Amino acid sequence: MNLFPAIDLIGGKAVRLIKGDYDQVTVYSDSPHEVARSFEADGARYLHLVDLEGARDGTLTNLETIKKIIDSTSLFVEVGGGIRNMDTVEKYIGIGASRVIIGTAAVTDPEFLEAAVKKYGEKIAVGVDVKDGAVAIKGWRETSSLGCFEFCGRLSELGVKTVICTDISKDGLLSGTNLELYAELSRRFSMDIVASGGVSSLDDVRKLSEMKLYGAILGKALYTGNVKLDEAIRVASEVDNGN
Repeated sequence: MNLFPAIDLIGGKAVRLIKGDYDQVTVYSDSPHEVARSFEADGARYLHLVDLEGARDGTLTNLETIKKIIDSTSLFVEVGGGIRNMDTVEKYIGIGASRVIIGTAAVTDPEFLEAAVKKYGEKIAVGVDVKDGAVAIKGWRETSSLGCFEFCGRLSELGVKTVICTDISKDGLLSGTNLELYAELSRRFSMDIVASGGVSSLDDVRKLSEMKLYGAILGKALYTGNVKLDEAIRVASEVDNGN
C-alpha cells in the first residue's frame, strides 16, 4: 500500500482543519516545501496536497506554493481543492502535478469530469468525501443527494482510475479510520481506492494494508507525532511483502 503524507494549504502555509471547519485552523509550518522535503527524507514517494482556499472558493491562491513544493522534491504529487474546470487542471499539470483530484465538480459538472478523464486518463482522480453516507461538496459545507456507493459506481463507469475517499466524521480527530467503508469499497469496485480521514496509528496502516488498498493518506497524525512516517512506510511494506 502506498502512503500519501498530506499537506493542506491556506495562505501559503501548511495547516490542518478539524472536520473541514475553516474556523478551526492549526498552522503547522510557514514553509510547506520544507515539510514536503522532510517527508521525502523519511522515505515518502507520494504527496497529497490540498488547496483549502481552492476547495472553499474555487481560486488558485496557492498555485505558486504548490509549484515550489513540486520543484523542491522528486515526489509523485497529487493536488486537489477547487478544481472545477479544464483550465485549472491544465495549470496544475503544467507545473508538474502528477495527478489532479476533482472533488465538487465531479458531482456538479459530470461533463467536465468526463472530458478531463478522456483527455488525461490516470492523471485524474476523484475525491469522494462522505458525510453520513452521502457525498459532500463545496469544502464539505454542503451534502449532495448522491450516496457514496452510487457515486463510485458512476465514477467506475466513466473510467476513473483512482478514488480518494474521506470519511468526514473521522477527519482530524485521531480516532481511527473507517475500516468498514474501505473494505466495502474494495469489495465493490476495481478502482484504486485511497483511504483518507482518521488514519492515526500504525495499527490503522497495517489493517488498511491488509485490505490490499492502493493507498492511504496520513495527515494530522504525522504533525502531532502520533505516527512517524518512516515507521508507517515500514509497516505497509512489511504487509505488502507478506511479513
